[in-house]
Amino acid sequence: MNRRTVLLLAVTCAVAVGNIYFPQAIGPLVANGLHVSPDAAAALVTATQIGYTAGTVLLVPLGDRLPHRPFLVTLLGLTGLALLAAGCAPALPPLVAAGAVVGLTTVGAQIAGPLAAGLVGADRQGAVLGTLLSGSTGGMLLARTFSGTLGEWLGWRAPYLVAAVLALLLATVLAFAVPTTVPSSRRRYAALLAEPLRLLRTEPDLRRSCFYQATVFAGFSAVWTCLALLLAGPAYGLDARAVGTIALVGAATMLCTPIAGRLVDRHGPDPVNLVCLLGVLVSAAVLTAGARGGVLGLAALFLGTLLLDVTMQSGMVANQVRVYALRADARSRLNTAYMTCAYLGGSAGSWLGVRIWSRAGWRGVCALVALLATLALARHVLALHAAKNGGRRRRTRRELQRVSSASSDCDE
Repeated sequence: MNRRTVLLLAVTCAVAVGNIYFPQAIGPLVANGLHVSPDAAAALVTATQIGYTAGTVLLVPLGDRLPHRPFLVTLLGLTGLALLAAGCAPALPPLVAAGAVVGLTTVGAQIAGPLAAGLVGADRQGAVLGTLLSGSTGGMLLARTFSGTLGEWLGWRAPYLVAAVLALLLATVLAFAVPTTVPSSRRRYAALLAEPLRLLRTEPDLRRSCFYQATVFAGFSAVWTCLALLLAGPAYGLDARAVGTIALVGAATMLCTPIAGRLVDRHGPDPVNLVCLLGVLVSAAVLTAGARGGVLGLAALFLGTLLLDVTMQSGMVANQVRVYALRADARSRLNTAYMTCAYLGGSAGSWLGVRIWSRAGWRGVCALVALLATLALARHVLALHAAKNGGRRRRTRRELQRVSSASSDCDE
């Protein structure tokens, strides 16, 4: 797989992920345009996210059963048609229904990862997956700005129609540019759906990778859920635009994840995970200083969220490399298990964050991040210790075999 194909798959990830996030920025425009309340218009975002979760569970495992190129092209084509239907929707109910279909089919990023991992050698997987994750991050960040600006200029339908054209154009390009692959499994659909749970039971490295990402993503979600409450409170008295400004620090991860991927290729996933988990702990300490308010507090929030974003995303690259290495014939099913656990962790983190905020404020939220990182770090240290002992036992067995072989030679 050449560099051009890698970049094309990164753009695919950006477009697919952007389709999930751009409706968040045009909710008020939808409410005004369709003459409904903002609360009613918020159902559009919820429907898109529910559809995406369903797509991860129901469609991503098919990546092991179907050739990647026609599967990706079909998904993007269906996404483009659903976006077109959303942009032409005459009322909120059909718009919400179309939004759910958009979420269901825009899982291309979850197909591109296993595809790329199968097209490159093990010594390049980290760098390639880091580039794809950069595309996903860029899509998430740019989608909100793109849709908000375009929506204010041309109305809420314009972002949907432009996104539809992008998805259909990308589907056409992928139909000719993506290499042909052979499906790795012939199992029936029902068996594919049940496989992620079985893999969680039988693959210890999958379980620990899921645990790392679920705990760190839970802390990440708790911070970003409660950050708006902190900035709007008496310590700062800022509006929602301040949250958007701080969110732009996430753009740094577009540069950092390919570097993290190259480090994974060179040193393996475990050392990178260790550094990232320690970085999350440090970010919790830095973010705590944000409770004081003022210029120093705001600087702490910028630095802390930057460190949290970079370490969370870099750790994700390490986890994905470890997960994809477990079974080459089941990468899509492994990815389904991994991403489902990660999103469940993020949802739980948002729920916990709000409740801790109401009782212990911002410092309580930072303590939650530190606790979650400590749990993941403790699990990682146990895994490193077990691997070290396992290596020691293997060396001892080899030495005993050599001694036994030498003794046999002397007897002869």
